[in-house]
Amino acid sequence: MKIAALLVAAGRGRRAGGDTPKQWRSVGGKRVIEHTVERFQSHPLISSVLVVIHRDDHGRYDLGLPFAFGGETRQASVQNGLLALAEQRPDLVLIHDVARAAVPEEVITRVIAALHNHEGAAPALALTDALWVGHEGQVTGAHPRDGLFRAQTPQGFHYDKICKAHQNGDKNAPDDVSLAIAAGLNVAIVEGSEDNFKITHPDDFKRMEKRIKNEF
Repeated sequence: MKIAALLVAAGRGRRAGGDTPKQWRSVGGKRVIEHTVERFQSHPLISSVLVVIHRDDHGRYDLGLPFAFGGETRQASVQNGLLALAEQRPDLVLIHDVARAAVPEEVITRVIAALHNHEGAAPALALTDALWVGHEGQVTGAHPRDGLFRAQTPQGFHYDKICKAHQNGDKNAPDDVSLAIAAGLNVAIVEGSEDNFKITHPDDFKRMEKRIKNEF
């Protein structure tokens, strides 16, 4: 079975601060994108890795892996990556945000395992905090947290089915699971990890640095 990893690295990441997009910034002696690529290249079940980059970052790209250029939205970027995988036509594809650079191997494995019985699978963490509804700085109510999850990536799918979902789906969909559900695919939830956080704000680089030190 051929399993491809599609790493989405075309965003600008402005909330992370700095003049350089977060995926190209260094943490723990390597760029964020390099940490993420290594996670998937070292996984024994992953056959190939393809990276989706912003056109403005072409001069930075030196990873020696196949790549595609992103589009105006995340959905367009993923679709470009899926089209670039057409020649190798994998059986399964794992779509991953490159800013989740500390994704544990076991999370990737759980997603792949779930795809043996489901058309899609993605890691998530159940919400444990109370949820409030607010307006103008004041709490106006509470929202039940039962059945709510914090979504993560990689989001895995049977390649042909997620391609069709992208072709026919909402061009502004927030993620690939949303497109899959809209297309009628069944998507399993597997256990995520607190280590699989997304580098979003400046302090997240310190968190990533600490995660790397704890590993070694």
